[in-house]
Amino acid sequence: MKVILINGSPREKGCTYTALSEIESALIKNGLETEIFQLGNKPIQGCIGCGSCKKTGHCFNTEKVAEFLEKAESANGFIFGSPVHYAAASGSLTSFMDRAFYSGGSKLTGKPAAAIVSCRRGGASSTFDQLNKYFTINCMPIVSSQYWNQVHGNTPEEVKQDEEGLQTMRTLANNMAWLLKCIEAGKEKGITFPEREAGIRTNFIR
Repeated sequence: MKVILINGSPREKGCTYTALSEIESALIKNGLETEIFQLGNKPIQGCIGCGSCKKTGHCFNTEKVAEFLEKAESANGFIFGSPVHYAAASGSLTSFMDRAFYSGGSKLTGKPAAAIVSCRRGGASSTFDQLNKYFTINCMPIVSSQYWNQVHGNTPEEVKQDEEGLQTMRTLANNMAWLLKCIEAGKEKGITFPEREAGIRTNFIR
């Protein structure tokens, strides 16, 4: 079983990476395969709502999104990490998730996910809430921890001093591993993901 950890920070080895690394170490101890997927510091264009992906099955603008979705198809769980920018997720991660979920959400449906955020001081809760909305609209079980998934610090060294935050990351990893193993055991007993009804869309202005 494999978990992909998405680093939505432009800093490859910054505070968000430090938190994700703590999670990764605990996942490996639980016998899971991991990969930290770096968004990097190059601009990621937002979704333009062109509908091309509905016709072709993939986003026409392929940087990072296509690479991730190819990996996502065989992955079992996901953890999306972001620094806090103006009480919200990073612009690159927001653009990335908009496009990944819109063009390839079916590759993530039914798979456990979690969000983690890194902040100097404030804005963590609103960012955490923002990221969780992607999972709840896509039928993805959300993995919880002992507190909201956040670490505090202005540098990786400061994050490493946030003992409660790092413990929250480890608990999250243990819970992710437990849930993935439960799902695998359920499959072995013939328990499958619920069959979905045909979608219904209600417009309130007629």
